Amino acid sequence: MTIRYPNGKKYVPKAQAASRNKTDISFSNRGKTLEDELNETNEYYVSNGIAVIHKKPVPIQIVNVKYPARSAAVITEAYFRSPSTTDYNGVWEGKHIDFEAKETKNKTSFPLQNIHEHQVEHMKNVCKQQGIAFLIVKFSTLDRYFIVLYENFAKKWQRMIDGGRKSITLSEMEEISIEIKPGYRPRLDYLHALKENQITVETIERQEKL
Repeated sequence: MTIRYPNGKKYVPKAQAASRNKTDISFSNRGKTLEDELNETNEYYVSNGIAVIHKKPVPIQIVNVKYPARSAAVITEAYFRSPSTTDYNGVWEGKHIDFEAKETKNKTSFPLQNIHEHQVEHMKNVCKQQGIAFLIVKFSTLDRYFIVLYENFAKKWQRMIDGGRKSITLSEMEEISIEIKPGYRPRLDYLHALKENQITVETIERQEKL
């Protein structure tokens, strides 16, 4: 007999659910973007009273809309009202959290062309105000995730400005970042990764000096 919840989903006994291994978890998340994974994680944080972090709305000015049907509207022309800053911000244990999320299919490096100068300036300003700013980078082909604190990213950015390498190699990423191990709930527990690596007041003070 198949038992289903009121929403139609099949009931899975706890013992069976607990037996799911990492491969099962990885398979169930195939096709999801980094944004999807972070949004699910942030919903978990809010519902469990851990933090309040949301994706920022994109500042778009709508110019023209067509109505092919009474119940449907199609935006045919729009433009950005101002340059966007970072993707996510919020509050966690009294600290302001601000970060950019990026994906790359590159297996060996993360191209810095994916980041804009005004975003770097924004993260710098956040750090000056004692917030915690960072990037979450997903190497989608490798299914690996990294937190790059602004203080470490800034050095690689400056290297590019000075005429050096225009990317962060995977080996450099492993050296300067905190790797997030994907899980089930939450999918990407980046706050636990930060806490486990002692991202404290001392980190904030170092970032303020940059």
